[in-house]
Amino acid sequence: MNVLTLSHIKKSFGADEVLRNVDFSVPEHSVYGFIGLNGAGKTTTMKCVLGLLKPDSGEVRVKDKTVVYGENRTNRYIGYLPDVPEFYGFMTPAEYLALCGEVTGMRRDEIRKRSAEMLELVGLGGVNKRIKGFSRGMKQRLGIAQALLNSPDLLICDEPTSALDPVGRKEILEVLQAVKERTTVIFSTHILSDVERICDRIAFLHDGVIALEGTLEEVRAKRKSRGVELEFVSADEAQRFLHSFGSGKRQEGQKVLLEGQAAEDQKALLQCLSCGDFIIERMERLEPTLEDLFMEAAGR
Repeated sequence: MNVLTLSHIKKSFGADEVLRNVDFSVPEHSVYGFIGLNGAGKTTTMKCVLGLLKPDSGEVRVKDKTVVYGENRTNRYIGYLPDVPEFYGFMTPAEYLALCGEVTGMRRDEIRKRSAEMLELVGLGGVNKRIKGFSRGMKQRLGIAQALLNSPDLLICDEPTSALDPVGRKEILEVLQAVKERTTVIFSTHILSDVERICDRIAFLHDGVIALEGTLEEVRAKRKSRGVELEFVSADEAQRFLHSFGSGKRQEGQKVLLEGQAAEDQKALLQCLSCGDFIIERMERLEPTLEDLFMEAAGR
């Protein structure tokens, strides 16, 4: 079942056509990477999902219910973490979550139970110091706890790791990976290594449309291999191979990269290696990286 579906979403600001025709669906209990260059329209898309912006045309559905601009009916299914969450610095994490629970009408016993569970989940259980003394990573984790307080079906995270150091990024990614057992996560970002680490499916937003969509395996399967890399026992052995094999090859020390037809003709390659008594330490088919796919989709 899909938790979120966007159908033919268009949105312009004056003469600036930000979203031209955005279509994608997010299956439940997945981490969905929503990728694009800065300014591609990722935040605009998320605001349409939250009912904060009205699309010029198209439809957004959350839990099979249509999102209506200006209404918050569908937002009861959604938890939202902005890129820079704001808090009352004089409060402790438990006090802040208690306030959030009261504002949304949760029962006191439910607030206590859920707050303790969520703080433990994000690694802040037992932390009683004031939020003003928190690091950026701790604030992001508290933001996730707050967004999950009402047990949403969909958690939207807008660039949650963009300003964090490596330790903070690792902590946030581990939390997002863990919470997909409880909810569905949309992870909006331009940090491709984060996407490769935790996302089940991805969508590339470029020039107002979804340029690529699917699992990492499906997306990579749409693009050809980058070639075959051979690593020989020495640079001299690599050089000897270069003189024996056809075109479409590059050498870098002990390594030789075969591209194009040279990489595809496996029979000829194996015959050459066997007949020439070449000694190789490694042979690897190089699959396209997410960065390769991203740059190709972006026309870079």
